[in-house]
Amino acid sequence: MNTIVLPGVAPHDTAADEAKPQRRRVGPTEEAPWVRRTLIGVALAFMTLFLFIPLVAVFYEALRKGWDVYVAAIVDPDAVSALKLTLLAAAISLPLNLVFGVAAAWAIAKFDFRGKQLVLSLIDLPFSVSPVIAGLIYVLIFGLQGWWGEWLRDHDLRVIFAVPGIILATVFVTVPFIARELVPLMQAQGSEQEEAARILGASGWQMFRRITLPRIKWALIYGVILSNARAMGEFGAVSVVSGHVRGQTNTLPLHIEIAYNEYQFAAAFAVATLLASLALVTLAIKYVVEQRVKRDLHTS
Repeated sequence: MNTIVLPGVAPHDTAADEAKPQRRRVGPTEEAPWVRRTLIGVALAFMTLFLFIPLVAVFYEALRKGWDVYVAAIVDPDAVSALKLTLLAAAISLPLNLVFGVAAAWAIAKFDFRGKQLVLSLIDLPFSVSPVIAGLIYVLIFGLQGWWGEWLRDHDLRVIFAVPGIILATVFVTVPFIARELVPLMQAQGSEQEEAARILGASGWQMFRRITLPRIKWALIYGVILSNARAMGEFGAVSVVSGHVRGQTNTLPLHIEIAYNEYQFAAAFAVATLLASLALVTLAIKYVVEQRVKRDLHTS
């Protein structure tokens, strides 16, 4: 191909330009490679320092004095009682939150009514109120010197420093999780299918069981997992209402605190590995369910 050279203008070598490596242009919504690598490195360093190292340290300290000491701390009667109470509080609070969360999400997503924003704000209340304050509120209501304290005493009923108080505190701190997972999904899905089923004569239960529930099941399971994790690890509210009675009102977090304050470090870390193991299992299940939730959101 002939190159036309204008007078006074140096010839341009197009072949040399084509041979030069071309720089990839960074899009207006993209970050430079060094920025991405820096952010990833900072995130990994943060997770290593504040997550991985403490987790490894818990298991290391629990097993440092040998397997026999570890097993003895796990099978200690107080530790077994704390584990049973923790599982009991979670087992009772989860069904209650499940019913409330589904009902609240259904009402908010499918109906328009006065006070909807107020209901949403009340659902988020445990996120903004300290768990310790929540525990003190229950003491004010159900304590011996509280509003209902005299009536409870006359009828030989105990709420504070007993299992019912622990369950109430656990329910309070876990209320938002299921509802908050369901509301955005149900609002995005709309109510066209339910309305069509209603026109065809389906009852409310039939609509929920055959249409709504299959579409929200993974988000529902995801909310249950988060609620269960919070129920087992709650400390502040439960600490206020429990009374720290050994073998009766101590949950696993409270038992760990007592053992650590009494310088029983091996026992404290051994029991802490139970909570850590439950958290790891919950995290694995959470990841699997989270992928299904995202898939449902994309296909809805």
